[in-house]
Order: sequence, then C-alpha cells, then structure tokens
Amino acid sequence: MDLRIGRLLAGRRLFWKILLAFLVTFVVMTQAVWLLFALRGDREPPEFLMTRHIGPPVLEAAVQAVAGGGPARYRAMLPNIPEDSRHRLELVAEGARPSQPGEGYGVLERRVRDPAGARYLLRFRYHRDDSPGLLNIPRELVVTGVLAGLVFSALLAWYLMAPLNHLRRGFERLARGELATRVSPAIGARRDEVADLAHEFDRMARLIEQLVQSRDRLLHDVSHELRSPLARLQLAIALARQSPARIESAMDRMEREVERLDGLVGELLTLARAENEQDPGDDYFDLVGVAASVIADARYEAQPAGIEIAFDSSGQEDEERPPVRGSSELMRRAIENVVRNALRFSPPDGRIEVRCAYEAGAGAFRLSVVDEGPGVPPDLIDTLFEPFVRGQADGQGLGLGLAIASRAVTAHKGRIAATNLPGQGLKIEFEIPAKEP
Repeated sequence: MDLRIGRLLAGRRLFWKILLAFLVTFVVMTQAVWLLFALRGDREPPEFLMTRHIGPPVLEAAVQAVAGGGPARYRAMLPNIPEDSRHRLELVAEGARPSQPGEGYGVLERRVRDPAGARYLLRFRYHRDDSPGLLNIPRELVVTGVLAGLVFSALLAWYLMAPLNHLRRGFERLARGELATRVSPAIGARRDEVADLAHEFDRMARLIEQLVQSRDRLLHDVSHELRSPLARLQLAIALARQSPARIESAMDRMEREVERLDGLVGELLTLARAENEQDPGDDYFDLVGVAASVIADARYEAQPAGIEIAFDSSGQEDEERPPVRGSSELMRRAIENVVRNALRFSPPDGRIEVRCAYEAGAGAFRLSVVDEGPGVPPDLIDTLFEPFVRGQADGQGLGLGLAIASRAVTAHKGRIAATNLPGQGLKIEFEIPAKEP
C-alpha cells in the first residue's frame, strides 16, 4: 500500500510542484496584502478600540450614575447605553466577590461611593486577544487563506496537468503500436497552447498510421507481385524436368519471368527513390524540352497501333521560359510513365493529346495528357496514384508507373491529378513550379 502511494506521488511530481508553487504564492500574496493594509491603515485592533474609546466613557457614565444616585440610578441608566456595552458592565458591592471575566477577556475597574457612603466596584469587561497571530495576522485570516489557496491551487494544477496526462497516455498507447490513438477528443473545447499540442499529436499519429498502412500495403502488394512470376518459374522448371522436349519453351518462359522480375525490382527501386527524395537535386532543366523528348520516343512506340500523339507546347519561346530545379531524369520518368499509361489504354488508331506550357501568372508549368481510353472506375480515381493500383482489372502493367509519377511530382513540390472525361478518356494533369528568378 505504501509502495503504491509512493509510486502515485512520484508519478505526479509536476502536479505537486504546481500545487505547492501556487499555494505558497497565494498565501504569501494574501498575507502581504493584509500586512500592507495593516501598516498603511490608521485603524487600531478591536481590543484597543474597545479599551481606549468605548470602555472608559461607559465606565465613567456608570461611575457618575452610582455617585449621584446609587445603584438605583445605575440601573436606570443601563437602558440608555448600547446593549453590547450594557452586558459588559458590572456593579459589585464592597465585600462581594466579582465574577470572573473569562479566558481572553480583560477588565477595566473604577471604585466609587454612592451618596450614602457605600463603596462599590464598577467593572467593564472587554475581549482581549493576548495571543498575536502569525505576523500579527488574525488566525481566521491565515486559515481561510491557506484553505482557499489549497483549493485554488489544486484546481489550477489539475487544470494544467489533465491535458498533459492525456498526452502522456497517448504517447504510451502510440508506443505500444495503437496507431489509432487520438487525444483531441479528451482535451475537449480548450483553445490554448496545450490544445494546439494535442492537435499536433493527432496529426503526427495520423501520419504515422498512414505511413505504416502504406508500408504494409506495399509489402503485401510486392509479395503478391513477386509470387506470380516465381510460381511460373517453378512451373516452367518442373515441366522441363518432366519433359526434356519442352526445355526450349520452358527456357523462354523463364527468361520472360526473369525479365518481369527485373522490371518489377527496377520499378520498386525507382519508386523508393522518388518517395525518399526530399531534395530531388540541383539540375536546372527545361520541362518542355524534357516532355518533347519523351513524346518523340512515345511516337515511335505508338506507330504499330496507329495511335497519334499530338504535342502542344505553344506559348513562350524557349529562352523566355524559366528552368525547373530538380532532377531531369526523375521528371522524365514521371512524364514517360503518364504517356505510356495513356498509350497502353488508347484504342488502335486513337489520339493522345499532350500539352505542356509555362503559366507566368502561376509561376509554374502545367502538363496534361489526355487519352481516348476507357478511363478509370470512379471508386479508383482517388487511389490511382497508389502503388499497384491498376485502372483496369486486366491491366498489363505493374501498377507502379503512376505511383512513381506522383512521387516525382511531389518531390518537385508539384501537384498531380487524374480526371475521367465525359464519355470516355482520362486526363492526367500535373503542375510543376518553376525556379524563382
């Protein structure tokens, strides 16, 4: 039990620090205000006020009454003085035993004779506090200040520590792999720096969750893509062993599968490079020239299917266009993948329109590729640039080309988007900022 209490106290070190700091501050401030008020004020303590200013006059009036008319006049005088002072007066005949004033009370006394010569003792009882409080502060004020300070400090410490505890537990859950952890709902409607910190925590957790999900999905897709050619390789080897007459055809199959594996690994390396490129490089190149080079190669590949590729680069002259900073090879690969994707899905004798121009107002190049293919199912349009996502179920590609293009554009601080055209066709457009002059 003691050990658990010790751990609980040790785990709330900041809470106790805040609590004690505010408690001490609150008590010191209240007592300082009291001392300042006491030092600067002209009022006397109540016991001195009673002794110097109230007791003597009342006692003198009683003496005059007894001296002038004896006990009868004294009793007749009593209703004329305030009730509080009346109860403090006492007339004691000579030889009689006076009452005890009680603890904490003092007595003013006067001796007097009545007209008949009888001796009396007049007493006035007043409250006397002989035990000065801390720094001459009333005990009630000290107790009230400490209790109020304790409650105020505890509430303030709890208010400050509660969101920090939520954050601490959030980090603990995140460290245990609970990537869906969010702390903003527990913070509530706070609008301060702690709430901002909670929102940043949620954003970090969301990014980590997306990265882990992307990694898991990529590993799953890579495993799936590797399994198919490996299975065909194993089948080709088994057939060759069973029938030596099929060795030649089996070798052709194995060669194609090896080429496919080599292409897959190459695409994965390119994708990894594009994803990890925070700074693609310091090359300065003409994006329109790179696009024209890609189109020239693509036209050669499009000849067998009779596909026409139109390229429009009208606008500013070559020397008027600003360069793009980055990697020309990476950007060439991005454009090539987009054009090849359009070429793959275009029907025979179809037409592909490519436009690349610099927009001075936006300070960026805008490149668009429009084909006459079947487009992309609407439910895939948002994930088209994810690895291993194919626009068509019978697609022959690896599903990495557009993912590489997206990563390359992002590495150059650009944007890429895909849109299905009315009727048929797909338009892929990306924007690349030019180097600032």
